[in-house]
Amino acid sequence: MNSWKNPILLLLSIGISSIGNFIHLVAINIIVYQLTGSAAAVAGLWIIGPLTNIFTKFWTGSFIDYRSKRSVMILTYMFRAVFISLIPFAPNMIVIYIILVVLSIANAFFHPASSTYITILVPIEKRKRFNSFYSFASSGAFIIGPAIGGTLILSTSVEITLWLNAISFLIASILLLFISQTENIVKEAIPTLTVSQIIKDFTVVQSFMKENKYVSFIYLGFNLIMLFTFAMDAQEVVFTQQVIGLSELEYSMLISLTGLGSVSGAILLSIFSNQFSIRNMISVGIIMTAIGYVIYAFSWSFTSIVVGFLILGFFLVFLNAGIMTFYQNNVPVDIMGRVTSIYQLIQSALQVFFILVIGIAADIVSMRLTIIILALLMFLSSCLFVFAILKKG
Repeated sequence: MNSWKNPILLLLSIGISSIGNFIHLVAINIIVYQLTGSAAAVAGLWIIGPLTNIFTKFWTGSFIDYRSKRSVMILTYMFRAVFISLIPFAPNMIVIYIILVVLSIANAFFHPASSTYITILVPIEKRKRFNSFYSFASSGAFIIGPAIGGTLILSTSVEITLWLNAISFLIASILLLFISQTENIVKEAIPTLTVSQIIKDFTVVQSFMKENKYVSFIYLGFNLIMLFTFAMDAQEVVFTQQVIGLSELEYSMLISLTGLGSVSGAILLSIFSNQFSIRNMISVGIIMTAIGYVIYAFSWSFTSIVVGFLILGFFLVFLNAGIMTFYQNNVPVDIMGRVTSIYQLIQSALQVFFILVIGIAADIVSMRLTIIILALLMFLSSCLFVFAILKKG
């Protein structure tokens, strides 16, 4: 059990920050809507993250790989704590959007740093189980975060909720300080972050992708297919309430039941993680997640949409844990920050494109038809992806 001390501390830290992300997401949505009364302004929140990634992912990996990943994570927690606490004092939407850009930049550093730090901290034989617990924590945050955020806002205020949220990030940063394992960072060997250094790091990533085509195919293929889920999720509130006709209470219940499906999958995977191969976790996970979205696209009632969401919630855990383990086992730690950042740069650029295309398509054709086309394309892509995995394997 002592060997699990550091991974558990890391898991608690990331879990608390994940819950914190959902809490301030709820609060920010309310603030933006109260200030503007505009659904478009709220929808604009979906664009900030991907746009920020496009302008930061060029160099975040170059910064992270040569420095302490734990220190980078702690700094991102501190930045988020400070700027979240400043949101209640924002006089207008411009200031709020600036704060959200800063928070997105912190996230742009956090994700590559945390992915690399997990790989450093967790031995290869423990990664599958750790990632199962990680999926469990993420699923739990998906349910608990909005619930805590909503409860705090109702019982106190949006302002107090955000300040408590800021404290949660401070707690997450303190937990990292108790991790005993240190990283081997040679300060003298840290290069200056220049344009030439960034270009050099790009060539390193390019060489890795050329030499490891199977790894690149799996990870890029996964991210491309998940773009369909991102596009559908961006229209989820409109689709479920305006097309299916769910009430706000039914929609809240739907999100909770989806989270319960995810938690159920995570518990099962945590117990039996050693019984599932990584390839099967990815293959079954992506096909069943796509089927869940197809059921969602063709749904006509609360019951039918719950079935789709339970399926996708349950199997998304298998998919995410499988991809994380595959990635950690196949990308060298010394270049993982750069590789992760470049992959996420590609993903973010495509996310912005997808959101714009789907928004236009929903105006030209019906929302129902748009979601159906996306779900069917996702299912077809998933089948081709799995066929390629099994054939190459």
